[in-house]
Amino acid sequence: MTTRIERLVQQLDDSTGPSYDARAELIGIGSDAIPALIDGLPSLDGFGQLTAIETFEEVADPRCGPALITLLDSDDSTIRERAAMALASLKIDGAVESVRRAYRACLERATPPDWSEPGGIRWALTELGARTPVVPPLTAHLRATAANNAPGWPSAHFTEIINDLADHAQVILYSQFWRVDADGTYGVSSPALDWELDWTTPWEHLVEESRTWSLLEASEAPAGDNIFVAPTWIDRTDLNPER
Repeated sequence: MTTRIERLVQQLDDSTGPSYDARAELIGIGSDAIPALIDGLPSLDGFGQLTAIETFEEVADPRCGPALITLLDSDDSTIRERAAMALASLKIDGAVESVRRAYRACLERATPPDWSEPGGIRWALTELGARTPVVPPLTAHLRATAANNAPGWPSAHFTEIINDLADHAQVILYSQFWRVDADGTYGVSSPALDWELDWTTPWEHLVEESRTWSLLEASEAPAGDNIFVAPTWIDRTDLNPER
């Protein structure tokens, strides 16, 4: 059995097809596969490590915690992001400081806060209880009146939400639109606006710049009772997290 598991772990590197079958088999084996997967992790390439992270999440064995923490120091930003998110989704005890350190390192590399890696790590910190997003009262109220399990806020209130967030010194990074029908929830294309914030400018300028662009986006946004919008925003403290 050990030899078989080790062989499956090495197959995670093969993106031409065998990795998917190997991943499925390792998930089927469950916790018995975790020690060999941890041992083989350093020898895998980027694709294999990402597939290993997916396997860790599916098996949900807390013994993978230290291995995931090690991946926070990877040279690959996607691996760092996915490792942080896996630590959060698995609620790994003692992971908070390591994830917080990974976020600080991300900022020190001058990675724009609206890029995928810092966004994923902020999500992880929030899920681990180490970050509390600022949600102004009106924004919180408008979400409470949305349909059950809707992914965000009714798009009809998008302008109100934008102004409420900006009035409370929040910077909107981007927004995703969704259509909720009886048969499911589907992503909706947002207005084709090409805007990028200059993170070297003062926070107050960032707030107003994001307000201006978001209001323009709202003016061209899809409409309808079944259309919802999920904006992503950050607070000034997200650029200077507690050390």
